[in-house]
Amino acid sequence: MFAKKIKVLVVDDTIVYRKAVSDVLQEIPGVEVVGVAHNGKIALSKVRTLKPDLLTLDIEMPEMNGIEVLEHLKKEAPEVSAIMVSTLTAEGGHMTMKALELGAYDFLLKPSTTNIVDSKKELRTLLTPLIKAFQTGRTTVGSMGRTARSRKPLPARTPRPTAARTQAASARTPVRRGKSEIVAIGISTGGPNALGRMMPMLPGDLGVPVVLVQHMPPVFTKSLAASLNNKCALTVKEAEDGEPILPNIAYIAPGGKQMKLVASTDGQNRLIKITNDPPENSCRPSVDYLFRSVADYYVGRTTAVIMTGMGCDGTKGLEILKKKAAIVIGQDQESCVVYGMPKAPAEKGLVDIVAPLDKIASEIVKTVKG
Repeated sequence: MFAKKIKVLVVDDTIVYRKAVSDVLQEIPGVEVVGVAHNGKIALSKVRTLKPDLLTLDIEMPEMNGIEVLEHLKKEAPEVSAIMVSTLTAEGGHMTMKALELGAYDFLLKPSTTNIVDSKKELRTLLTPLIKAFQTGRTTVGSMGRTARSRKPLPARTPRPTAARTQAASARTPVRRGKSEIVAIGISTGGPNALGRMMPMLPGDLGVPVVLVQHMPPVFTKSLAASLNNKCALTVKEAEDGEPILPNIAYIAPGGKQMKLVASTDGQNRLIKITNDPPENSCRPSVDYLFRSVADYYVGRTTAVIMTGMGCDGTKGLEILKKKAAIVIGQDQESCVVYGMPKAPAEKGLVDIVAPLDKIASEIVKTVKG
């Protein structure tokens, strides 16, 4: 049980969604719905009187939209957090990226069905894990932009393996061939903000390709790629089926699809393959799916990075990569929004370097440039 209930204000211009979200929230232990609001102006007024910990915040509303509400929260109530409720459209994707940059905790999609029973079921599936993650590691609108500047980053550290683990690893692991020739990244909850801070620290002449899975729905990954491309020295793009992987380009797996590497017909180059293969760990794209394919083609020449996120997607892929002499960098617990995806491989002894968010880029560079 949680010692103190989190107070949630539900903000949506549609009465059906206000009711559905409120009902789902009230089912979750440790949550109190303190009020509802049908536009941004009323929401801000209720924030002042009700003092919620968290808003579920519709992005597209009359009077004042979700983005404008976040901008006000950042100035007037930075101790409050927000989960955005968005639509699966290009505009929805663009606005969601803006909201995450402003410090929103995460987002979920409005259910596609108009049936209230089905809508509640879909909302329950999407919202419950986000609320539970928020309960265990609260993040506020004010903290997201402030963290990098206010806290002196800790140095990266190398976990000390036990003697038994060292002997087992040496018995099964191929020898590193020198510098890494590819960087593979897996990330989920809290990812857009984390990537927006980490990836601009990578040099434009990194010299190797980057392949990346961020758990996101279709359309939104294109918005994420565009947002990151504007900030980074590297070229960042949503990956396309059949394109060759080239140095100094970061390829983001398209939402709703799986991405892997395959050999080209000449056998010399590697291509992106986008598939409709089933979800893994309830994820499509899946980190495990990508990491397995990287392990096939870059034995002893991979840097794998596992970052903030719920669940354990990526752990099985990292087990395979470690057997093929990859270097694994894990984000540290303190700088994660949710310490799930990096925690599982760290506990299995798969992580070579544990680094705070602001040190991950420099650790990547060391592995590819020596």
